[in-house]
Amino acid sequence: MKYLVLIYSNPTTWAHPTFEHSDYYRSASPEERAAMDTQFGDLMREISESGELVSGTPLAEPATTRTVRVQDGDTMTTDGPFAESKEQMAGFFVLDCVDIDRATELAARFPDARFGRVEVRPIME
Repeated sequence: MKYLVLIYSNPTTWAHPTFEHSDYYRSASPEERAAMDTQFGDLMREISESGELVSGTPLAEPATTRTVRVQDGDTMTTDGPFAESKEQMAGFFVLDCVDIDRATELAARFPDARFGRVEVRPIME
């Protein structure tokens, strides 16, 4: 089953990987930062080698977003994301896991889960 792992973050500057640009990461000790970097690298290697990583894509900063709505046949666009939140979607991964428990286990290992949100959603096929 495929799962979409959505990474939400509010980084100081918008760059990837997002966790490296968060206040949380920047205030961490050099040892803690090195541990997060290693954790992320190990996770990427594990899910690549196991075949669970289908794809992963970082997104451009929220200011480049355009929201589109159509009401009564009229198209309206708004610059920026519609969400009224400081946290914005920073990127996503598509995982192919045996079940949602495994996808959740992997999602919890993304460093972003320590300061932002990581959402897991089954993909309908």
